[in-house]
Amino acid sequence: MGLLDGKVAIITGASRGIGKEIAKEFIKQGATVAFTYLSSDEKARALEAELAADGGSIKGFKSNASDFDSAQKLADEVMEAFGQIDILVNNAGITRDNLLMRMTEAHWDEVMNVNLKSAFNLTKAVMRPMLKARKGSIINMSSVVGVSGNAGQSNYAASKAGMIGFTKSIAQELGSRNIRCNAIAPGFIETEMTAALDEKVVQGWRDSIPLKRGGTPADVANATVFLASDMSGYITGQTLNVCGGMLM
Repeated sequence: MGLLDGKVAIITGASRGIGKEIAKEFIKQGATVAFTYLSSDEKARALEAELAADGGSIKGFKSNASDFDSAQKLADEVMEAFGQIDILVNNAGITRDNLLMRMTEAHWDEVMNVNLKSAFNLTKAVMRPMLKARKGSIINMSSVVGVSGNAGQSNYAASKAGMIGFTKSIAQELGSRNIRCNAIAPGFIETEMTAALDEKVVQGWRDSIPLKRGGTPADVANATVFLASDMSGYITGQTLNVCGGMLM
């Protein structure tokens, strides 16, 4: 018995890193997974094959989450394919880091659209089937940077802080219909992106964390499974910091 048996989940940005790990863990726990991808059909098919290797049910949908109409179409297609939507994980995210002095308007707009507007688009798109079913769990991937801010990341921090405010508002609006909405704020998670950084810098970060290590994508995926499952049935409007004690 998996914690997510019989549930259908949409996960955005599941092609690598944290999103891919969430998809893997969801399948392991019995969920049917619909993930979005932007460009390469070939990569999407390869990911389907890789994640379905253990007999899980997974399907990729070509969709740009930051486009309102695309998000609506995605929800319709998932309903058509699977007949229900129980879980939404708004995980798609990008960074365009720079000091404000050097940040362009395009850098600001791009990050806002992919990180924050996509959460609005998709939440709105899955609302109707969730309201009809009188149940659902929406999980927004924020960041400790959204809680504490970070120099050189004003666009990213603003988008991730925005997700927290959005999460609390949706939790209040939809709670009476048994639809929960929570945010996860990962700390320093070691992925292929951080592997390219200077090892000394990375070690410095590890040393500053009470648990003395960076997090793994699995650490975030496990927290996401908990918030997606009925085990967290009385938890809504919360931000769960998965950060090794970095933020207290």
